[in-house]
Amino acid sequence: MFNNIPPITKNLIIINVVVYILSNLILSEQIYFYLSAYFPLSPYFESWQIITHMFMHARMGDGVGLLHIIFNMFTLYSFGPILEQSLGDKKYLILYFLSGLGAFFLFNLWNFIEYQNIYNQLDAVGFDVESYISNPQAYLASSKVAVGNVNLLEKLNSIIFGSMLGASGAIFGVIAAFATLYPDSKIGIMFIPVPVKVKYLLPIIVIGSVYLGIFGGGGNIAHLAHVGGAIVGFILAKIWRKHLYRFN
Repeated sequence: MFNNIPPITKNLIIINVVVYILSNLILSEQIYFYLSAYFPLSPYFESWQIITHMFMHARMGDGVGLLHIIFNMFTLYSFGPILEQSLGDKKYLILYFLSGLGAFFLFNLWNFIEYQNIYNQLDAVGFDVESYISNPQAYLASSKVAVGNVNLLEKLNSIIFGSMLGASGAIFGVIAAFATLYPDSKIGIMFIPVPVKVKYLLPIIVIGSVYLGIFGGGGNIAHLAHVGGAIVGFILAKIWRKHLYRFN
């Protein structure tokens, strides 16, 4: 069965699985630190993370653990081959990586809006956010301004010191492109007894992700990253759909 998967999708799955095995069984914490994506204003951010985070998944035994990579790779296996054959290698790769970049951009755009709001509130009470980010423990030890701002600091820590990881953004772009090019295709969904057309299912997922991303909920999931990937996938598919039968 695996031999029948077209080469780009197959190699993407192989790379993700190999990176997961290496990061969990050999390199562990260090590779997660260097290759997961941090907020661009975080001291931990590095430029390569905008690409490498797409190949990182939740640690074994941490939260969703193995289910994270299993679900993502199964989804890529389910939708990727059809798009790869329809679009050709180059456009399929462009779709995948631009969707991943779109996920990173939208997720961090919202983070920046929240960061600015938190920054302004803390700055108004004399809290030096930049000094805190540089050395949190030292700043808190020398300042009493943090008292009464615990919730704001927790949100700030989540943005600055938290990371995003996973192929979900790129894969949501693949799903959105599939739904745009093949809107009447039906897929089976857990707990729903009949297959559902993707043109109905995708908007529901996107709207739900927007709500959870803005208002919270749904666990430690970057919902707006999914939305960012889906937007890019939809736009690219709309552009390419007119020339679908001219592709290689």
